[in-house]
Amino acid sequence: MITNKDKVYILGIESSCDETSVAVLRGNKMLSNVICTQEVHANYGGVVPELASRAHMKNIVPVVDEALKKAGINKEELSAIAFTRGPGLMGALLVGVSFAKSLALGLDIPLIEVNHMEAHILAHFIEMEGRSIPECPFICLTVSGGHTQIVKVNSPLSFEILGETLDDAAGEAFDKGAKLMGLPYPGGPHIDKQAREGNPLKYEFTKPSVPGYNYSFSGLKTALLYFLEDGMKQNPNFIQEHINDICASYQHVIVDYLLDKVKAVLKAENINRLAIAGGVSANSYLRNALKSLAEENGMELYIPEFQFCTDNGAMIAMAGYFKYQNKIFSNQAVTPKNRMALQK
Repeated sequence: MITNKDKVYILGIESSCDETSVAVLRGNKMLSNVICTQEVHANYGGVVPELASRAHMKNIVPVVDEALKKAGINKEELSAIAFTRGPGLMGALLVGVSFAKSLALGLDIPLIEVNHMEAHILAHFIEMEGRSIPECPFICLTVSGGHTQIVKVNSPLSFEILGETLDDAAGEAFDKGAKLMGLPYPGGPHIDKQAREGNPLKYEFTKPSVPGYNYSFSGLKTALLYFLEDGMKQNPNFIQEHINDICASYQHVIVDYLLDKVKAVLKAENINRLAIAGGVSANSYLRNALKSLAEENGMELYIPEFQFCTDNGAMIAMAGYFKYQNKIFSNQAVTPKNRMALQK
């Protein structure tokens, strides 16, 4: 077991979708976290895989260089290279994986593959001033554009999926819903912004009925589509005139649905520690609802800083550090995986 964490420098590379991000951690302390967002996709209303991979190829070298400079170290001081192996877009992943393999080979240091979804959860273990680190076991609600899961975290290297979406993810429900209302991409933040001026109880959407702790969001998107079509039949300007209330009501049902399952899991598992992770964890309505839930039930709640909500290299480096401690390394034959399950 490697214990002298102050001498361990991990470089983390994240390239699973449309952010090229690189970070450096010394032990579990963040020294840098550089995120380069690809603006080009806003022109197409969603991420274009080919454009994403090309942008990663353009960005990877300068982002790595900036991360090292901000960390105040040179590449020869690195202890290991951690990278996102999956899940994600195959072309985008390939850029990060290839670069990580080349850099690790050139420096003759260990190569560490990381599961993107595990990394979102493990971002909670990054040590920062004034920040509490959750004690295991705890429950984590992971919500993003591609995934929605309720995970029991037994240790930084042991996860148990208790529930997950059977089709679309919560983030996709936000983005597709925003597109139906004519809002820009990415739609989730725009719905959040419009909803702040609206009444969340103005319109009622039926929550999907799914057994156990699993989710389904495809029906909500369809319900919104039909609702908007009916409204526009009576008033062609229905969406524009009621956009705030529509966003607030649609957001309310998604968040309420998420929390129904989380509350059931917390009760069944008899755990009072809850964390959230993933891009949708930046949603203000979800954050406030979780804070209310925690206050009402005397729970410990862990909400990530905004820089850790979106895809970022720091979470990859943090996951890599735990694997480095346990000497869990990859070899040069490793390849990206667009689908990748959490390890037990």
